[in-house]
This record gives sequence, C-alpha cells and structure tokens, in this order.
Amino acid sequence: MEVQWVGVEPPRLGPPHTAVRLILSMLLGIWSAQALEMSVGKIPFLEAVNGSTVMLPCTYSSCIGIKNLYFNWQFNDNGTMQKVCESVIATEGIEPKVSIYRDRVEFVGKNHHNNISIVLWNITFEDGGQYTCFGRNPKEKGKNHSAIFNLIVVDELRVVDNTLATIIASAVGGAIAAIMGFMLLKNFTLFVLSKLEEKNKECLVTSSGIDNTENGLSGSKADSKPTPKKK
Repeated sequence: MEVQWVGVEPPRLGPPHTAVRLILSMLLGIWSAQALEMSVGKIPFLEAVNGSTVMLPCTYSSCIGIKNLYFNWQFNDNGTMQKVCESVIATEGIEPKVSIYRDRVEFVGKNHHNNISIVLWNITFEDGGQYTCFGRNPKEKGKNHSAIFNLIVVDELRVVDNTLATIIASAVGGAIAAIMGFMLLKNFTLFVLSKLEEKNKECLVTSSGIDNTENGLSGSKADSKPTPKKK
C-alpha cells in the first residue's frame, strides 16, 4: 500500500555521500592516531657553554610501525636550511647507516627505542640556532612530521637567583615551626592545668577532713571527756 502525504512534505533522506563523509571522517581520525610523530622531548631547547659537547634529542613513533623510514636533521642558517645528516631505517631494530654533512656531528641514536639523536662536539657560537628533526614513513603513504629544537650557545651559564625561593621557604618553615610551638605550648598548658586541678581536689578533701576533726564529729580523733558519776 502506498502512503500518501497530504499537506506535509515527505521526510527527506540524506544523500548517500553524507554517510560516506562520516565513514571517511572516522577513518581519518583513526589514521591520524596512527600517524608518524617526531619528538624532541618536553623541553625543546638547550643553553650550553661555548666549547662544550651537547646532544640534540629526537625520537619517532608510529602506531602501525615503520618501513624504510626516511629521517634527517637540518640546521636553519639565517633562513637557509642546511642538511646536517640523513638516513633510511628499513624497519624497527635496524641500525641505519647515516650520512653526515657537518663537522663535529655524530649520530648516537642507533635506532634503539626509536632514538635518532645526534651529538655536536666542541660547539661554537655559529652552532647556535634552530635544528629540525624530520621524518617520513612510506608505510603510512608518505606521512611526514617534524620537530624543532633550539640550541643557545653562551659564554657562561647564568646563575639562577634563588633569593625569592629562599625567602618563601624560610617564611613557610617559620610558620610551620610557630604552629608546632603553639600546639606544644597549648598541650603543656593543659597538662599543667589538669595537674593543678587534681591538686586542688586533694586539698579540698584534706581540708574537709580537718574541719570534721576540729568540730568533734563522729569518727574524729578529738579527746572525749569522761561522763561524771552520780553520787
């Protein structure tokens, strides 16, 4: 039986591509969760003294794994990106053969724990700047990602002024000590008062016994006079 809609428009179903878009969005969300990610750690900068040796950290991660992962390090030299090193990692656990293009650079990652860090020996002021760790994973259809690490080269490290922290710590410590002292004094005072109260009760009992004795009440030790004999 055919249903007729009188005076009311029949409900319209969404076009087929709407469901397709929804499915694609879900797939893209899952894909992005699996995507390659490069990381230089929670603190992406380092301040080091001229002439010292430093490590620039970088690790990669991918939920679906890697295959022929390409990575490189680049240095931003006044707007011009200069390649520091590069290599391809065939799969997890394989140590790559790294090509190095700058002096005093050593690859130390060895791909252990997805580590592709490098070391800069005897750094100079010219080494200071922005370094980019880049990766591209063919297993994720060429998905790529990069992370930036900043190296700051100085004559000497700055001395951190801890005066304010010391003052705050001293104030907090003093307040805690004052509270503890007050609690000890309070407990001691209550102890002394309780002892005084017990002593007062003992004095009252003793005084009551003495009064009864002096008044010749029953049970007292007062001298009793003999009853005169009748003649």
